[in-house]
Amino acid sequence: MRRPTLRRKLLSWLGVYLALITLAVFGAANYVHEHAEHAVWRSLLNTELDSILAHKRVDANYHWQDSDTLAFFDGSPLDPLPDALAALAPGLHDGALLNGRKSAAMVRDTSDFGRVVLVLDITDFAELEHYATRWAILAGIGLVMVTLVMAWVGMTRLVQPLSTLAQDIGALRPELRGQKVVVNSRGSVELEVIAGALNDYLQRNEHFVERERMFISTASHELRTPIAVIAGAAELAMEQPDLPMKARQQLQRISSTTAGVEQLIQLLLVLVRDPDKLAAMSELLALDELLPEIVEDHRYLANGKELDLQLQQIDECSILAPLGVVQAAIGNLLRNAIENSDRGAIRLQVSSDAVVTIEDPGHGMSPEEVAQVYARMAKGERNIRAGIGLDLIARLCDHLGWKLDIQSQPERGTRVTLDMSSSLPR
Repeated sequence: MRRPTLRRKLLSWLGVYLALITLAVFGAANYVHEHAEHAVWRSLLNTELDSILAHKRVDANYHWQDSDTLAFFDGSPLDPLPDALAALAPGLHDGALLNGRKSAAMVRDTSDFGRVVLVLDITDFAELEHYATRWAILAGIGLVMVTLVMAWVGMTRLVQPLSTLAQDIGALRPELRGQKVVVNSRGSVELEVIAGALNDYLQRNEHFVERERMFISTASHELRTPIAVIAGAAELAMEQPDLPMKARQQLQRISSTTAGVEQLIQLLLVLVRDPDKLAAMSELLALDELLPEIVEDHRYLANGKELDLQLQQIDECSILAPLGVVQAAIGNLLRNAIENSDRGAIRLQVSSDAVVTIEDPGHGMSPEEVAQVYARMAKGERNIRAGIGLDLIARLCDHLGWKLDIQSQPERGTRVTLDMSSSLPR
């Protein structure tokens, strides 16, 4: 759902506020008007009725002459009360009381004349009142519309610099250099502060990216070169036919350590790359063919242990991912399983949905230790007991959208599942 703009929110709140204020003003005005109107009718009719009764008490032959707007009823046989008036209680009444016309009537019970009623025809006044009310409502609506238009224009001028700044920030691209946001002349001091802080952040981020690029370039050349020299020298030394067994074992250890360091460097270089750039390095890999190769490359680590590496279920499966990353991830998980196991069988599986499972008969971990491993992985902390490279693999999974699951019990081994289904070809 798209969020409303700041201008729309302000205008909505202003519209609601104006509507409530208008209703309150018209409601209060109508209340005051009704009470004032009743007070006027009551005063006028009571004064006139008192005058009529006073004349009748002084002169028994006094006869009131009705006018166009006033009519007097004394309830005598010659002047009976209409049914609409006879049912009224003493006091002031208004409405369509007489002949369907709008009227105000004062009803009074007297001891000498009985019930008397003085009726004032207010039809013309009511029409004038309705006319004035209609124009007042139209004026109120017009005032609200004019206020909203003026508010819209004012808020446009006020919010436009903020909207422009938001658009400029949304248009920023991480891969571009020298980007900067500028506040126009109508912007406020607060926008200047925001833009200045953001520009400072962009500059520092650009410097950080540059340092990262230099680190990647340096690590790619300066670190891999000596590792390659060490690995090559160890291989040449092991080709000597008269090499003593102890020396050969040490050279094998150097060779395996060199391979592990090379994988570790590769993982570190992958983690400092942008995920989009890393995706561009992907290639179509057959996991069912790659897994046996990785197992054979790590089989030497089980020398001297009563361990058997078994490929149990190898389903046909292909993924789009960098070859070195997949080799490093699965290789480190397999290395952890071998180094934490003494005897038994390490079972490996790969399913058609790119899920690699490694089960080892090693020492295992308690649920609390597994929880601690996940906590350390979330914080990016390293712990040798949790497995060499395991924390890095967890970060690599977050980088590529993979999922790493660890199930372990003390003295019953560990089951690690690497779900790479996000790299399946679409």
